[in-house]
Amino acid sequence: MTQALPSFNCLKFDKQNRVATITLYRPEEANGLNTEMAAELAQAAQFCSVDADIKAVILTGNGRFFCAGGDVKSMAEFGDQVSTGLKGLADNLHNALSVFARMDAPLIVAVNGTAAGAGFSMAIAGDLVLAAESANFTMAYTKVGLSPDGGSTYHLPRLVGVRKTQELMFTNRVLSATEAVEWGLINRAVADDELLAETQKLAQMFVKGARGSNKAIKDMLLQSFGNGLETQLEIEGRTIAACAGSADGKEGVAAFVEKRKPEFE
Repeated sequence: MTQALPSFNCLKFDKQNRVATITLYRPEEANGLNTEMAAELAQAAQFCSVDADIKAVILTGNGRFFCAGGDVKSMAEFGDQVSTGLKGLADNLHNALSVFARMDAPLIVAVNGTAAGAGFSMAIAGDLVLAAESANFTMAYTKVGLSPDGGSTYHLPRLVGVRKTQELMFTNRVLSATEAVEWGLINRAVADDELLAETQKLAQMFVKGARGSNKAIKDMLLQSFGNGLETQLEIEGRTIAACAGSADGKEGVAAFVEKRKPEFE
């Protein structure tokens, strides 16, 4: 049975041709993350995780900003309950990011504009990340007396190393999209008017590909930093064997032998 698409206030959610697109949509607030958006993002991630028809997920923003980070004005409205309120917001954001990381479908982030604070953290959490040439990236947390969230203390050291992470977090250095590529933060910077088309090309690559193979890559990369060599080798052996025994694995081998394009589920 096909699930009805969820409806949100702070996000736009669309599903076409086995690709789900989540658009951060608070244009008057630079797509700033508030309590409602964080909760909706967690719901959207969960929907994508359980819908077996979805083979790729795109996360992007509306307008000039990808996401300007946490909505500081809404944080001020928490008053004396700011610690409790901000922990709840962070919990929902982190729930979303955890689900995105572990769901079968790869996450493609299309950074359409400025990615600051939590927006920076969300941007680099993708399995593949494209950015418009006009986009830029900055941590910005310490400017308002806060500390990083959204998994940036996990992802950044792995992507760029500890020393560059320290520079980004302590100095709030702003990186252009081109610099973000050079640093290894994102995969590619593309012309602004080509971002959507290039993102859709990647999404269709996943739609035509083997869902189990993509899931296996995601799972093994998540485990790799915590495992020794022999443990990771055993995981690789078990995983490739499981893939070979799956319907997609059998189809892939048969298509290779028969010299035709595979038709994966």
